[in-house]
Amino acid sequence: MSSATASRPSDFGYARVIRSGELIHVFGQVAFDEAGEFPHPGDFAAQLERTRADMDRVLDHYGGATRDQIVSRTVYMVGVRRNAAAASEGDLKYFGDHRPAATVLGVTEPAVPGQVVEIAFAVDLRLPAGGRRADGHGTTGGRGVGPALSSAGRPP
Repeated sequence: MSSATASRPSDFGYARVIRSGELIHVFGQVAFDEAGEFPHPGDFAAQLERTRADMDRVLDHYGGATRDQIVSRTVYMVGVRRNAAAASEGDLKYFGDHRPAATVLGVTEPAVPGQVVEIAFAVDLRLPAGGRRADGHGTTGGRGVGPALSSAGRPP
C-alpha cells in the first residue's frame, strides 16, 4: 500500500481503511503518486488508472486479496456524462467478468484541486479469491454477488 493510499488519518480526520473481521472498507482512493503528489490534474483516464493501481496495493496489503473479493464500490466523478464511457471501459478491463455492486455519483468540487475521480470500495475476504489477482494475471472466476436488483430494490 502506498504512503499516499495509507496516508496519515489525522491529516483528514478519518481512517482511509478499516478492517472489521473479514470485511475491509476503503475510502478516499485518489490518484496520488508514491510521493503524495497529485500528478494528473483534470485527466480522468490517468486518475482512474492510478486510483485502480492504488486499489490493487490495498488488496495486496491485506494478504493478497483479489479483485473478485471486491463486493461494492462508490465512484465519485466530475463530468459523469463526459467520462461514463471511459469509466465503463475501465471497469470491464479492471474487473473482467466480476461485477461488484456500484454507485456512481457526480460531484462538482472534490477535495483536491484538479481531482476528477475518487473511489470507495468494500472487500469481503470470506469470498473465494477467484483467479484474478491484483496484478491482473489469471482468469476472473468471480461473478456478482446475489441477484441483480433494480433501483426500486426488485429484480429487474
